[in-house]
Amino acid sequence: HKSNEIRQVNWTLFWQVGNYKRTVKRIDDGHRLCNDLMNCIQERAKIEKAYAQQLTEWSKRWRQLVEKGPQYGTVERAWLAVMTEAEKVSERHQDVKNNLINDDFEKVKNWQKDSYHKQMMGGFKETKEAEEGFKKAQKPWAKKLKELEAAKKSYHMACKEEKLASTREANSKGETSLTADQQKKLHEKVDKCKQDSQKAREKYEKALDELNKCTPHYMENMEQVFTQCQQFEEKRLSFLREVLLDVKCHLNLTDNERYVMVYNDLEHAITSASAQEDLKWFSNNHGPGMHMNWPQFEEFNPDLTHNISKKEKSKKSTDVMLTGINAENQTWCQSFINIVIAEVLLKYVACSVSSYDKNQAHTGSTEWSDEDQTAPNSGNDTNGGTNPFDEDAVKGVRVRALYDYDGQEQDELSFRAGDELTKLEEEDEQGWCKGRLDNGQLGLYPANYVEPI
Repeated sequence: HKSNEIRQVNWTLFWQVGNYKRTVKRIDDGHRLCNDLMNCIQERAKIEKAYAQQLTEWSKRWRQLVEKGPQYGTVERAWLAVMTEAEKVSERHQDVKNNLINDDFEKVKNWQKDSYHKQMMGGFKETKEAEEGFKKAQKPWAKKLKELEAAKKSYHMACKEEKLASTREANSKGETSLTADQQKKLHEKVDKCKQDSQKAREKYEKALDELNKCTPHYMENMEQVFTQCQQFEEKRLSFLREVLLDVKCHLNLTDNERYVMVYNDLEHAITSASAQEDLKWFSNNHGPGMHMNWPQFEEFNPDLTHNISKKEKSKKSTDVMLTGINAENQTWCQSFINIVIAEVLLKYVACSVSSYDKNQAHTGSTEWSDEDQTAPNSGNDTNGGTNPFDEDAVKGVRVRALYDYDGQEQDELSFRAGDELTKLEEEDEQGWCKGRLDNGQLGLYPANYVEPI
C-alpha cells in the first residue's frame, strides 16, 4: 500500500515544477538503506556468534559433570551425545556468522562503494546528475508556465474589473441624482473594461497555447531522466534481493548436510541406549555378576606370602597386588629397587655439583664485570625449586567436592559435598588422586568426586 500510494502521488504531481525531488531523494535513500542492511546483517552475526559461544560453554560444563557423575553405560553415551550435538551446532552457527560477515556484509559494502560516489562538497555524484537533468528538462517549460500564470492573473483581474464596472452601471440606472455625463462615463468604463478583458483573454490563450506546444518535449525530457533514475534503482533493488537470498541460504541450516548429519548421529546415539544392557553391565561390574574368589582351605606354606591389597603411595598411586612372591623374586625386586634409587641419587648429586659450578663461575665473573648483576640458576632452580624426594612440597591445585565420601581405609580422606581441598598429584590409572585437607591431613580420594575451583 505504501509503494502504491507513493507511485500514485508521484505520477499525479511529478509534472509540476520541483516535484521531481522525491525521485532524486530516492537515490540518497538507497545509500542509507545499504547501511541499514549492513547493520542488520552485522547484528545477526553477533547473535550467531554469542549463541555459538553459549553452546560451547554449556557443552563443556555439562560434559565434565556427566563424565564425573554417577551415570554409566549406554545412557551416559547418549547423554554425552547431546553435548556433542551442541558442539557441532556451535560450529555450524559459527560458520553462519562467518558467512554473514565475510560474504554478505562485504558484498553490500563493496557494491555501495562502487555504486555511490561521494563529492568533495558533500552529497553523491548520482544525486547531483539526476537533479541537474530534471532541472534542465523542466527549465523551458517552467518559464512558459510562469508566463501563463502571469497572463492568467491579468485576465482574471480584467474580468473582475469588468464585472465591477457593469455592476456600478446597473446600479446607477435606478438613481436620479446622477447626471447624464456621469451615466455616460460609467458606460464608457464598462466598454473599456470589456476591451481590456478581451485583450487579457487573448494573451492568456496565447500563453496557454505556447505552453501546450512545449509540453510534449518537456514530458519526453522528464521521462528520459526519470528512466535513468529507474534503471539505477532497479540495479539496487535487484542487488538487495540477491543479497537477501544469500542471507537466507546462510541462515537456513536445514539445507546443510553437515547440520542434518548432526541430528542423525544424535538420534542414533539416543536410540542405541539400552536400559537392559546398562543393568547387565552394572551387575557384572558392581553387583552379583562380579567374580568372587570364595574363601577355601589353604595349607600353611612358609615360602609363600599372603595376598596383599593396598594402594601404592607413589606419584601414580597405582594399586599393586603382591601375590605369591617367593624369596628369589623378592631378592630380585629388592635389587631392582636399589638400582633405581642409586641412579636417582647419582642424578641428584650431579645436579647439585652442576649448580655449585655455576655459582662458582658466577662468582668469578663478577670480579671482571660489575654491570651484570643477574644471578644464574641456583641448585634449587636446577631441581625445579623443590626437593624431588619431598612429595608434600608440591603446591597442588584447589578442588571442590561434588559428593560426600567416607574413607574406607586409613590412607583415604573423608569429606562432604562442597568441601575444598588441595590436589597434590594427578589421577592414576585406577582413578585415585592424592590430596590434602585444610586441616593438613594427607590421603587418597576418588578423582571423579571433585572438580577444579
